[in-house]
Order: sequence, then C-alpha cells, then structure tokens
Amino acid sequence: MNLPFDPISARAQDIATKVEAFVREVVIPYESDPRRDHHGAPLDELVYEMRDRAAEAGVLTPHVLPGGDHLTQRETAVVLIRSGLSPLGPLACNTMAPDEGNMYLLGKVGSEALKQRFLQPLIEGRARSAFFMTEPAEDGGAGSDPSMMKTTCALDGNHWVINGRKTFITGAQGAAVGIVMAKAAEGACMFLVDLPDPAIRIEHIPNTIDSSMPGGHATVRIENLRVPADQMLGEAGEGFKYAQIRLSPARLSHCMRWLGCCIRAHEIATDYACRREAFGKTLIDHEGVGFMLAENMIELKQAELMIDWCAGVLDSGSLGTVESSMAKVAVSEALMRIADRCVQVLGGTGVTDRTIVEQVFREVRAFRIYDGPTEVHKWSLAKKIKRDWKHAHAG
Repeated sequence: MNLPFDPISARAQDIATKVEAFVREVVIPYESDPRRDHHGAPLDELVYEMRDRAAEAGVLTPHVLPGGDHLTQRETAVVLIRSGLSPLGPLACNTMAPDEGNMYLLGKVGSEALKQRFLQPLIEGRARSAFFMTEPAEDGGAGSDPSMMKTTCALDGNHWVINGRKTFITGAQGAAVGIVMAKAAEGACMFLVDLPDPAIRIEHIPNTIDSSMPGGHATVRIENLRVPADQMLGEAGEGFKYAQIRLSPARLSHCMRWLGCCIRAHEIATDYACRREAFGKTLIDHEGVGFMLAENMIELKQAELMIDWCAGVLDSGSLGTVESSMAKVAVSEALMRIADRCVQVLGGTGVTDRTIVEQVFREVRAFRIYDGPTEVHKWSLAKKIKRDWKHAHAG
C-alpha cells in the first residue's frame, strides 16, 4: 500500500502544476462572469468556453491520459485538489462530479462499444452526464439505502423498459449521457442512455444551498423508457457492485476538489487577516483570529493526508469501502470547520459574494450530505466495529 510519505510521480506533479497555473490565471477571472442561471449555477455556455481554453492549455480531463489510462488515485488527488482552487476549476478542467465518477465507472465496466459511444464525448469535454440512482423519499425509494430502489426494468424483446422516479439527479438538465439504475428480477441493473429522451421528464429542479454544478439537482419521472439490451452496463443484477466501484473513488474525488476550494478560501482569509487592522494591529496578530488560521492550517494538512491514505488503499486494488467512508467523514467535517472559520475571519465580507468564501461554505455544507451523509458513514463504520468484535470473540 502506498503511504503518505511515498513520493508522487513526476508526471502527476507536472500535470498538477499546469492545472494550478491554469485555474489561477484563467479560471479565477471567470468567477465574476454573469453567465449563470437563476440560482447562480454556471450556464453551459460558460462551461464549454472554459473547457475550450482548458483544451488549448493541455489541461482538459487531466486525470485521464492519452490512450485512456487513468492516473492512480494518489496521482489523481494532487491534480484534482489543484483543479478545485476555484469552484469553476473542476468544470473547466472536466474533473467535476458527476462526470468524473461516471467516466471512472465507464472506464472500468463499459464495453469498448459503450466507451466509444458514451465515454469518449465525456473525456473530450463535449458532453455532460448524469447518474440516476437516488429516488424521492415520498415514494419510499432509494436514498442512502440503495436496496430500497423502486425504479423497475423489465426485458421486452431486445429492449429493457424502465419506469420510476429519481431525485437529486445532478446535472440532468443539459446532460447528454445518462447512467440509469433500476431493479430487475435478477437484481439491480445499470443502463446507458442518450439524453434528452422524452421518456425521461424533468418534474422539478429545486433551489439548493449549493450552486456550483450546472443543471441543478432535478427530480425526474421515467415512463416506459426503452433501452436497447446492448446498452446495459455490465451484467444484469450486478448494479450494486458497479455502484460500489464508482462510489468509493467518487467520494474521495469530492474530498479532493473541495479541499482545493478550502485551500483557496484559507488563502483569502489569510490575506484579509494580514492586511486588515483593528484595535491597533492586524487581525492575524489578535490571538482569536490567528488561532483560527492556525487550526485551518492543521486541518488542511490532515485532510490532505487522509485523502492520500485512502487513495493508496484504492490503488492497492481494494474497493476501499470502509476507508472511503472514514475519509469522507473526516474530510467533509474538517472542511466545514475550515470554511466556517474563513467566513468568520472575513467578518461581514465573509457573508457576501465579494469573495468565493461564502460559496465555498455553502458547497461544503452540502458535501456533508451528498455521497452519503456523515451519519450514514458512521453507522456503517459502527457496524464494522461490531462485526470485527464478534469475529475476535467468536468461540
């Protein structure tokens, strides 16, 4: 297993350096660009303009190498952290959820034909995607517990017919590629679909606390969606296994990107504290402010090391379910504290849109819920502790 003190490859360091320069020099000026929807999320026009510039700079989809090979998870971490230095950075560099996780899953499970048709446009940054798994609570459907899935699929000749409702489907509006999860007699299945499709109707896109992802988090109704049998991802009944292949790295990728955002927020708060004077000295010389920034420095490093440790576990070939739960809890909770301190250090400015700190605070608050709330991960870890105890005391 790779440990935190093992060196990161020169290729990854080189890519990360280029990504950081691009985000700081090209992407950050776009943060004030008005091309946003009613909720403040960037419009696709803005996304694809930034992606054109990323392609020119050689940093588009930087975690996927020419030929389709993927950087290791530890290498991916140093790259995605840099892309996260702006909330727009992952969109510009094509390292954003849900596309990054969907590309990873397709690369692991998809046939060559499916990769060519659905994966290649994603890698090239020409399309966005959506992952249809979560279902409305009012329907009693799958949320944190995917085994509660209500959406069904049934074979009809050489097509599967899918019916159900999904909710909090990130990026559904404007996506060109969809991965739809449904339940058959054999168990859970996944399907690749072209979007938009008249059989997938967006019912509602709520305003949410976060606003970094184009297309929002939609509730959709799927009525008699016919999908050719050869567009099933992998094998029938293996959907939950494939979800785990996707979810552990995707949880960690979120940690990487939002760590980058919190590094930037900390930079902004530090700059303010070192320039602003009150009561006869700069803010950082007041113990209450200086200690907050010191705590940020400590927790930023702890988050970085936790990510690196979990990435090493994934690189060893393990699914990393337990480790990714630990990392997701530790990192998301730490980043919440870091973002909160940054708002506090900035005072009144911290609750305005004059800096990205206010947005980072909102985004990280949402991150504590999506990809599994903190409490669900803790519950899962507690069950493992009990299983391990029983095993140790058996007989």
